[in-house]
Amino acid sequence: MHKTILGLALAVAAIAGAAQAADTKTIGVSIPAADHGWTAGVVYHANRVAQLLMKEHPGLKVIVKTSPDPATQANALQDLEIQGIDALVILPTDPDPLVNAIKEVKGKGKFVSIVDRAPSSNDTSVRDLYVAGNNPALGQVAGEYIRKNSPEAQVVVIRGLPIPIDQQRQDGFDKAIAGSKVKVLDRQFGNWNRDDAFKVMQDFLTKYPKIDVVWCQDDDMAVGVLQAIEQAKRTDIKYVIGGAGSKDMIKKVMDGDKMIPVDVLYPPSMVGTAMELTAAAIYDQIPVHGTYTLDATLVTKDNAKNYYFPDSPF
Repeated sequence: MHKTILGLALAVAAIAGAAQAADTKTIGVSIPAADHGWTAGVVYHANRVAQLLMKEHPGLKVIVKTSPDPATQANALQDLEIQGIDALVILPTDPDPLVNAIKEVKGKGKFVSIVDRAPSSNDTSVRDLYVAGNNPALGQVAGEYIRKNSPEAQVVVIRGLPIPIDQQRQDGFDKAIAGSKVKVLDRQFGNWNRDDAFKVMQDFLTKYPKIDVVWCQDDDMAVGVLQAIEQAKRTDIKYVIGGAGSKDMIKKVMDGDKMIPVDVLYPPSMVGTAMELTAAAIYDQIPVHGTYTLDATLVTKDNAKNYYFPDSPF
């Protein structure tokens, strides 16, 4: 009797396996090239999760394409369409120039997940799913920390790129310090790039004889900021707040580095979350439509070990 049950179980498993293998699907993943630390993390997690999903679904093919700019990314979307994708996961280099290319994919009935950077129009018709960090909170958490710990601080701000998520972060920061004695001396774009941030910080250091705090909304830019401060031998700056949760900055928080007392999370692994949800939608018909927002956790010395991943590229 046991043999019969075992044989039946094996037969059912074989049929299910064959059905799943026959159920071939393709997910296209379009992401920015690794031009700085955070996007290196995105590329790492996209490739990691692609392998996991293909193991989990034997009939699934995941194609990951990286692009350095919107024009190249628009071409990448065309290439993915030619390869017959069933779903698209896209983290746009810059969302607004890519709206029409994304709409074209969506118009063909494909499941579309946008990660991190939504179009400024907030047109929900271009996607089924939106997965992002909490951009307003990323700015707000940093602003609240400064307001509480340095209530009369003179602050310089290094922004990212002039795209919607940068504005959301800036709005969150401004809201947090509104009505306080915290004074913003200057704001310039550092393009989420450590070399650009280094140059902007050099300018700030030349321009302002006294700076208390630097908010630069990104850990990669914080590396450039710290280099500029060290090179100029300035001792007036109390601390720098970045964001994202890079392993180097988390380690500084863990070690009690006075210049990096805290960090604000904005994990590049969110692309993997979007890929997993997309696979669930096209394979299991799980209703995952809508917006998924991840917390902007304040990383302190007390909780830093929970967010330290030494093997990650970022």
